[in-house]
Amino acid sequence: MAQPEPIALILAPGGRDARIATAILAEVGVASRIKDSLADLVENLDTAACAVITEEALLRSDRRAIADWSERQPPWSDFPFIVLNHRGASPDERLTGLLGNVTLLERPFHPAVLANAVRSALRARRRQWEVAAYLDERQKTHERQALLIRELHHRVKNTLATVQGLLGATARSTTDVETFYQSFSNRIVSLGKTHTLLTEDYWQTAPLHELLENELSPYNDADGQRIRLKGPVIELAADLAVPTGMAFHELTTNAAKHGALSQPGGRISIVWNVTAAEAGRRLHLTWTESGGPAVEPPKRKGFGSTLLQRVLAQQCNATVTIDYAPTGLRFHMEAPLPEERLVPTY
Repeated sequence: MAQPEPIALILAPGGRDARIATAILAEVGVASRIKDSLADLVENLDTAACAVITEEALLRSDRRAIADWSERQPPWSDFPFIVLNHRGASPDERLTGLLGNVTLLERPFHPAVLANAVRSALRARRRQWEVAAYLDERQKTHERQALLIRELHHRVKNTLATVQGLLGATARSTTDVETFYQSFSNRIVSLGKTHTLLTEDYWQTAPLHELLENELSPYNDADGQRIRLKGPVIELAADLAVPTGMAFHELTTNAAKHGALSQPGGRISIVWNVTAAEAGRRLHLTWTESGGPAVEPPKRKGFGSTLLQRVLAQQCNATVTIDYAPTGLRFHMEAPLPEERLVPTY
């Protein structure tokens, strides 16, 4: 919460009081503005730090507007008023009750008395603004924590469902304990890497490039030519990053066992871009393998194929095509990119 410039408002429509007060405050470096009516003063109280008002100006004005303004003040606010009355006159209790935080100065006064009273009022108002900023930051922190806790619950629930799905799918696609253990363990490690990226980022997103690097970097050559990654920097929200990271793991595993990564001369190219549409941004990603053994369509549908074609479609609203071309597998995915962030800015 930015603090306004500390300005003193002056309402003294009769005589020379307004001009004298302005000159006194200018001498001590306090900015001030003269107001012609109580209504004009009330309109500017929200951005002012204090107000100097003559008692007669209050008594001759309709005070309903300032009463309403006082009623609307937040709990931290105790706006300082300095009321100028005549020497020896009894203060009008209606006015002190109306304004609340009132300092009375009798006229005529020494310039230093007014200057000190206004500077004290400005210090008090600055403290109030500091309290308001602190309370505002605490509220924002509370909101961020509440959002993060809700996101954590959502993520834990989704992760447990994902692990359960991985367990069942791996069990159905393997025939012995050792193969089951290795496949399931590798998938959990891949899932863990994606969640690490999400946890490290405040916005709960994961970079697309790093998701690919997590899976493919062990297979790259010294020159970095075997694996080609090309596309803009894109942050994927958690609900898109988790299934997409799993898809990259399945594609990498398949390439290492049966595709381009199973032979020294094999290469993989992944190219992506983002397009703008009426419904929002969309991610287009193409995974192309070459230089590996001749490719044939699988004789049975395993977990990898199910993940690529069904899970991405259901969880990410993605459109997926897989081309088992003899020269190398080609996978293409198109998915919407959510614009909203899960948590607010600092």
